Amino acid sequence: MISHASLEQALDYQFRDAALLEQALTHRSHSARHNERLEFLGDSVLNFVVAALLFKRFSKIDEGDLSRVRASLVKQASLADIAQRLSLSQHLRLGEGELKSGGFRRPSILADALEAIFGAIFLDAGFEAVQKVVARQYAPMLAGIDPKTLGKDPKTLLQEILQGRKFELPLYRVVATHGAAHSQMFEVECSIPVLDITVSAPGASRRAAEQSAATLALAAIKAVSPVKAGKGKPRARKSAQLSLPVAVAQETK
Repeated sequence: MISHASLEQALDYQFRDAALLEQALTHRSHSARHNERLEFLGDSVLNFVVAALLFKRFSKIDEGDLSRVRASLVKQASLADIAQRLSLSQHLRLGEGELKSGGFRRPSILADALEAIFGAIFLDAGFEAVQKVVARQYAPMLAGIDPKTLGKDPKTLLQEILQGRKFELPLYRVVATHGAAHSQMFEVECSIPVLDITVSAPGASRRAAEQSAATLALAAIKAVSPVKAGKGKPRARKSAQLSLPVAVAQETK
């Protein structure tokens, strides 16, 4: 059995039953004794522990915001970030095909293996032990998050910022479409007249393009002079004209 001492050191947890860690690191492409059942268990444990951490840390936010923040913290991308910090890819047991295709770098595989590790720790030493491990791994994230914005999509954030300043909502319109019907690209313009901001961005769907344009609009707002709500229109300034490079924007889920 290969030593995973460096991973255990990074986790600050030593397994009593090394076979559990070995199974947690095993992808289904490698052997029949793989990590999917442990992943199922670890997913439930992780959601509960993160929910408890947020409940204790943020006493003034409601259930809806707690759910949104938790979803952002336990999503695949967040888990893959933690896995990379642990150098988890060096310990994965993958089949030949997955190795050749770079499976050790795939976010889904990294995230699933991390959840499986949490499940394995739960079986190895119980809830208190896995709670401590999860809390340690999430401490850097929890220290820097803003529960008011984490997990919100760019359009929602933009709308809330403008409403907070008592400005009209942004205007979105499709200014161009490119490509064949089955692979169209949309170019969407987002304008905020009161701030003289106009930005445009492409996307594989109208929704994706709107989200990308909203991201640019948020950046443009940060670039212009701050305007306090209730003070009337801002002083005239040059229109902010921004656009993204024409690259396929991933559709926001």
